[in-house]
Amino acid sequence: MPAALPGTVSGLVLAAGAGRRFGGPKALARTSASTPWLALAVRALQEGGCRDVAVALGAGFDEAAGLVPAGTAIVRVDEWATGVAASLRAGLEVVASGSSDAVVVLPVDTPEVPSTAIARLARRAEPGALAQATYDGAPGHPVLLGRAHWAGISATVTGDIGARPYLIAQEADLVECGDLWSGDDRDTR
Repeated sequence: MPAALPGTVSGLVLAAGAGRRFGGPKALARTSASTPWLALAVRALQEGGCRDVAVALGAGFDEAAGLVPAGTAIVRVDEWATGVAASLRAGLEVVASGSSDAVVVLPVDTPEVPSTAIARLARRAEPGALAQATYDGAPGHPVLLGRAHWAGISATVTGDIGARPYLIAQEADLVECGDLWSGDDRDTR
């Protein structure tokens, strides 16, 4: 009997913050070749197996919305200044309106993430799944959140504290991705 196929998975790009340390909203950042980081994140999620992708935007919304690839859902995060928790809650609410079993969450400030890292987590998609990419054992992004956890995560995230405490408390699977890339995010230009 063949192995069961994983469930459906969506992608969520977190890109609502003001990027104070970065010097401006990271949703507006581009590579040296002028490719928007938003486009890179959406493409990595799609190529990694996410059937649909949503992008959470706040600071610089009007300009950033123009950088989001066609066919990608845009989530307006009005309370973006309160921290990443507002973006995650708003994004999960939009994803929950669909039928995916899980969502891969990726911050926009990881423009080098390969789709293979997304795929490594997406293969675990099922409603009860929780997984976090690690890099030489250190936790990082992306993370996979199964539908059964969305309400619990939304209820516990606060301010600039994302899902990490929930992932620890629920003993999320740690998925080593250090063989694929560094896992580094970009906090400065």
